[in-house]
Amino acid sequence: MFVKPTALLATLSAALMLAACQPAAQSGNHAADHTNKVYNVGMNANFAPFESTDSQGRVHGFDVDLMDAMAKAGGFNIQYKNQPWDGLFASLKSKDNDILISAITITDERRQSMAFSKPYFEVKQVVLVSNGQNIRSVNDLAKLDKIAVSTGTTGDYAAQKLFGTTSPKIARFENLPLTVKALETGGAQAMISDSAVVGNYVKNNGNSHFTVIEVPDFPVEEYGIAVRPDETELLATLNASLQKVRDSGEYETIYRKYFAQ
Repeated sequence: MFVKPTALLATLSAALMLAACQPAAQSGNHAADHTNKVYNVGMNANFAPFESTDSQGRVHGFDVDLMDAMAKAGGFNIQYKNQPWDGLFASLKSKDNDILISAITITDERRQSMAFSKPYFEVKQVVLVSNGQNIRSVNDLAKLDKIAVSTGTTGDYAAQKLFGTTSPKIARFENLPLTVKALETGGAQAMISDSAVVGNYVKNNGNSHFTVIEVPDFPVEEYGIAVRPDETELLATLNASLQKVRDSGEYETIYRKYFAQ
C-alpha cells in the first residue's frame, strides 16, 4: 500500500517518541549500569610495589594496573584518590570512596564493616632485620629494643600478638616509608611487614645490610578489594572483572611486571 511521505514521517516520529519513553531493557543477571558512573577508588600510595606515587604525584603500582585492567574488562569508569591509611576505611563508609584497593588484607574484623572481592593476592608477614642482629626465631625478636611496624596494618597486628598491644617494643609509624626509615637509621632493629613489600625493598636496595626472616607462626594472608556491604552489584562486577583479567592472562602479565624474580 502506498503511504504519503508526510504520513510516513508522522508515523516514524510517533514510534521514536514511544520508544524513548520505554525503560531500558535489563539483562538477565541485573548487572549494574556503569555507563556514566565514575567510581572513586581509594588507596594509600605508600606501599610499593602495590601503590606508590611518581614525581608528579600520580599513583602507580600493581594494584593500579590491576584495577585499570578490571575497569576496562568490566566496562566501568574509575578515578583514584590517594589518602592517609588511617582514614581509608572510614572514607568507604562516608561514601568519599566507592572502592578500596590498597594491599588490604581480608580479616574477619574488617568484614564487619565492608565487603571484599575474591582474593587477588597472597602474602604473609616476614621480619626484616639489620645485619648484625642474631635473629633466627620469634623468641629472638623479644631480645630487641624496638620493632617497627606501620600503624593499623597486619604487621602491627602480628607484633601485638607476639608482644602485647601496648608493648614498648613496638614502634608504630604512619606509613611504610617511615617504618623502613626507622630500620635504616637504627631507630628500630627489626621491621614486620608483608612479604611482597619487604621483597620489593630488598630487591631495590640490596640485601647486604638486611636479612629477611620468615616466621612459621605468621599465617598466610589474602588481599581483597573492599566495597560497602550493600554494594552487591558493584561487588559482583568487580569479581567478574577480576576473573576476566585472570582468564585473559593479563593478571599474570601484571604480576610478572612487579614480582619477577
